[in-house]
Amino acid sequence: MFPKPELDYRSDAPLYRQLYEQIRDFVRSGRLEAGEKLPPTRNLAGMLGLNRTTVSAAYALLESEGLISGHVGRGSFVTGAPTAPCPALDWEQLLSGGPAVPAPPEPPPERAISFGASRPSAALFPLEAFRASCEEVLRGADLPGILQLGSPGGYPPLQRYLLDEAHRAGLARPGDDLLVTSGCQQALDLIQRVLIRPGDTVALEDPVFPGLRNLFLRAGAHVTGIPVGAEGLEVAELERVLATQPVRLLVASSNFQNPTGATLPQAARRAILRLAMAAGAVVVENDIYGELRYRGEAAPQMKRMDESGDAVLVGSFSKITFPGLRVGWLIGPRALVGRLTEAKQWTDLHSDQLAQAVLLRFAESGRLEEHRRRVRAAGLERLEAVLEACRIHLPAGAAYIRPEGGMNLWVRLPEPLDAAELLPRAQREGVSYVPGRHFEVSRRHRGSLRLCFASLEPEEIRAGVAALGRVFSEELERARGLERRAPVPAMV
Repeated sequence: MFPKPELDYRSDAPLYRQLYEQIRDFVRSGRLEAGEKLPPTRNLAGMLGLNRTTVSAAYALLESEGLISGHVGRGSFVTGAPTAPCPALDWEQLLSGGPAVPAPPEPPPERAISFGASRPSAALFPLEAFRASCEEVLRGADLPGILQLGSPGGYPPLQRYLLDEAHRAGLARPGDDLLVTSGCQQALDLIQRVLIRPGDTVALEDPVFPGLRNLFLRAGAHVTGIPVGAEGLEVAELERVLATQPVRLLVASSNFQNPTGATLPQAARRAILRLAMAAGAVVVENDIYGELRYRGEAAPQMKRMDESGDAVLVGSFSKITFPGLRVGWLIGPRALVGRLTEAKQWTDLHSDQLAQAVLLRFAESGRLEEHRRRVRAAGLERLEAVLEACRIHLPAGAAYIRPEGGMNLWVRLPEPLDAAELLPRAQREGVSYVPGRHFEVSRRHRGSLRLCFASLEPEEIRAGVAALGRVFSEELERARGLERRAPVPAMV
């Protein structure tokens, strides 16, 4: 029922204004609800002893503020009180807190010779062989099943293929199982989700790929770095850390570690397994670069050497084939893989089955082995180019690890050079790299940088390292000139 307005006919306030304000307050207070019909102007004017134009003026004000709406032939209806604008969410506040994670490196400038990304060369992608594999899958009788919702453990034919290959290579025991993941990064993230709780200690190589370090930091883990030298993780320092800290998990690269390119000798692999087992720490072996050996003899993976069967092995198609398909896997004890599979289901249900089916066809057709030979031949050429360019162009006092495969070269500049400070100058010369500070865990690596050579042509590698050599040498000469000119205080 429409409440009768109480107007003050002796007030100086215009009557149409008084009527407007009272009806407005009725709407805002809820006495008039949305959808309720107002009296026609003629009726309300008669009820209040007003001129009809006075009521029409009040209605017009109410409609201009969105409180009512008039419909020809039907009358005027309450639309509801306008809601006050909601304050915008304070995203800075909402996203604050939690573990501090270092910012990622800036993307390289366009058209720069970029040593920044550890990825294969797109020029080496066997596109015709890939198209053929896609067409064969799309013409296959099992295509409807591939396009249907699948298993969180992976596309079953690919899962069986990978597990059979692992058994043949001695990488899987009767008590092991295999989980297909969306790349190596997801495999490591699932391990973190299942095994790590806030405050747990995780031992990582130092320097290390920042995506690995950051996912454990985000989990609230205490991350401690084990130095990496020319022969990989330093076993003596690992032994000291395991003796003084309750390490729950160790992640170690057996071959061509990112960012250093270092490879663990066989004796070091055995020692790591022995020390971790004695300390009750889980060993996760990251071997995504293992297939990229260009020369020298390969040592057995730690997973193969592990007599307990407790080590976990992480692998991927991303470094040897097509990283955009995001297909990796892990092998470990069946009980652990079961829990990891549950966690994957909670995360994304399962990885892309079409990508898995295409990679399986690419492998089973023999195209993968042919591509592998081509990639290794090209990788050797690029590795030799970067090593020779570093020998010729880097300033005296620079040191670098000489890997036998992989995608990365770690360079340590002579004091007092800072790789991050020199990056803008290098970019002005048309070359980009990732400074060592982005890979830090427990130690500073300001004088170091990573050169990813696999995606570049040999001539680009030579030109890029030559330009870096000029930048580094000029800055070193300038810095040492300043040291020579520094005043010597009087001895008193």
